[in-house]
Formats: sequence, structure tokens, C-alpha cells
Amino acid sequence: MSPRVRRLVRERPELRVVHRCFALAPTPASIASLFGSAERGKQEILGHWRAANQNDDEHRINAELMASRPFDYPYSLPGLLACKAAEALGGQAAHWDMFDRVQRAHLTECLNIADMTTLQACARDVGLDVPAWERAYRSPEVRRAVEDDLARARRLGVTAVPTLVRAGVPPLVGARGLADLRAWAGDQVPL
Repeated sequence: MSPRVRRLVRERPELRVVHRCFALAPTPASIASLFGSAERGKQEILGHWRAANQNDDEHRINAELMASRPFDYPYSLPGLLACKAAEALGGQAAHWDMFDRVQRAHLTECLNIADMTTLQACARDVGLDVPAWERAYRSPEVRRAVEDDLARARRLGVTAVPTLVRAGVPPLVGARGLADLRAWAGDQVPL
């Protein structure tokens, strides 16, 4: 949904988007725990990918390529740390750029985003100073920022990705079309 949110922000530059972290499967054991095994988890998640691809404007999601990859389905924490480390270096714009690059690596290129080499390449691709990004990635401050976001998501009752939260308006959950985003954003209150 990121391309649609970017379009909304271009249309309505007064909107302010703040990216937060949320993990469906934060640890290597999460997927096996949720689905009974890593293999079953990968297959079920790829079923969700196939459905999501039908709702993607560019049909970027390549479930068949991911199914052919020999690694277990990647868990969330490395990608979340990668985005927060980018944010530590370049603010929300860097977080968003890194998020989009990690998502492309994950959903389109079907790379293992739990692998540091993949994340380093993503950081390089968005123009970050990779050694500085790596220091931020490994820092207790970035880990704490991710943990703070996860705690905030729990307090807000977030249970799905994507979820958009705006003060005074019910959350917008799931991939939605641009018309839904426009209606949800309203005319008065910024995101």
C-alpha cells in the first residue's frame, strides 16, 4: 500500500505520515509457532501473498519465486531494525525509502530480508552510509525504538499489516484503494 500512501501525500502535502514498526512474526520461531511449522507457515503466507497481489496496483508480489527460495520465510525483526536504523540517520523520509526497498527485496525479488547482506544492499540502494547504518542497526537505541513501536501497536490494538492510525478516526486496516485512503484521510486532520 506504500505507493498509494505516497500518492495521497503528493496530492495532500499537508499530510504527515509517521512510520512505526509492527511485527507479525518478530523472531525465527514465530512462524513455526503461528502455523505449526516453518514450511506450513511459508505456504500459508504465500497464499496471502497471492491474494494480496490481486490488490496491488503493479502486481509486484512474486509468490512463485518466493516459494522456490530454499530459505525459511523471513521473520520481521531484521527488516524493522533496518528501517529504524535508516530513520535514525535520515528521519521519516529515510525510514519510508528503506521500507519500500526492503519490501521490494522481500515481495518482488524474494530475497531473504532476515539476512544482513540483503539489508546492507537495501541501505546502499537508498543512499545510506552503510557503515553508519550498520552501527545504528546494532545500537540499543534503534532496538529500543522498535520495541517502543511494538508496544505502541499493542496499546492501539494493531493486529494486521498494513494498519493506518489517525487521531479521532477508526484505524484503516488492510490494503485499501486510493479512494478509501482519501476518505479516511479526510479534509481537516493530518495523519
